[in-house]
Amino acid sequence: MAREYPEAPVAAVGGVVIDGGAVLLVRRAFPPRQGEWSLPGGRLELGESLTDGVRREVREETGLDVEPGVVVHVFDRVHRDETGRIRYHFVIVDFLCRPTGGTLAAGDDAADARWVPRADVAALGVNAHAVDVIARAFRLHDEAQAG
Repeated sequence: MAREYPEAPVAAVGGVVIDGGAVLLVRRAFPPRQGEWSLPGGRLELGESLTDGVRREVREETGLDVEPGVVVHVFDRVHRDETGRIRYHFVIVDFLCRPTGGTLAAGDDAADARWVPRADVAALGVNAHAVDVIARAFRLHDEAQAG
């Protein structure tokens, strides 16, 4: 199915990877949101589970292996072109993830990838929705650590 001007919504996944007090972010290399800092993730492949999809997407974009945990947020993202036609329509499931291996390196759809301290996320110009998802993930992470 085409990502651009699809005939139906496209299923996608995102990984909110937290290690200590930092979250893993990527700078998008392609539209939509080209050049923006965001969470790693992308389109689910046919026959792929949500958790396998987030593992693959994070690995492709950052070089890191992760173990997905709880769902942080489910939402849709619709982008229209200048004529009002739907250019992109994604239904995205974001998972809280913990890193399990690999070496950090931007790849695939990412122009850059880095660990960003919690307090510095907004300063990178991360969109408000992603900032909210990251904050939710840190709350879940902190609650799990407190046990």
